[in-house]
Amino acid sequence: MGLCNFMLKKSSDARNYLKQVVQKDFALEFADSFEKAWLLLADYYISVNKFDLAEKELSNVLKHNASNVKAEELMGLIKEKEKAYVDAATHYEKAFRMSNRKNPTVGYRLAFNYLKANRLIDAIDVSKEVLKVHPNQTQIKPDIIDKARALIRP
Repeated sequence: MGLCNFMLKKSSDARNYLKQVVQKDFALEFADSFEKAWLLLADYYISVNKFDLAEKELSNVLKHNASNVKAEELMGLIKEKEKAYVDAATHYEKAFRMSNRKNPTVGYRLAFNYLKANRLIDAIDVSKEVLKVHPNQTQIKPDIIDKARALIRP
């Protein structure tokens, strides 16, 4: 219901429905539904710049499922928007590892945050890993690799 309301551009109805769902006691048999509701609610809070509420929802997801890639990715996004690039890189690194180092979006975000955190060699290494698995990600070379190499050279 929450997802359908979001798709119909009824954000307030979706948010209210999801709040009702997540306020119930957690039951293991409905863990998947709880995770989806927490993630949708966190995504909504991020879109309206309420990062503290989004972090609360994401911490619920990670408390019950520490291997949720999307939750770590969204935590990285929050930290990135707060300009805490080192923390963002930490969350993106966890998400990249959990996705078996194959998710090109997470890899790009990780490399970008490494670049912003002045971990230039790591940024280049991650970019090369992404290009090995997804050679069609042509934007990563000028955005990350070339900039990192230019910053390394005096």
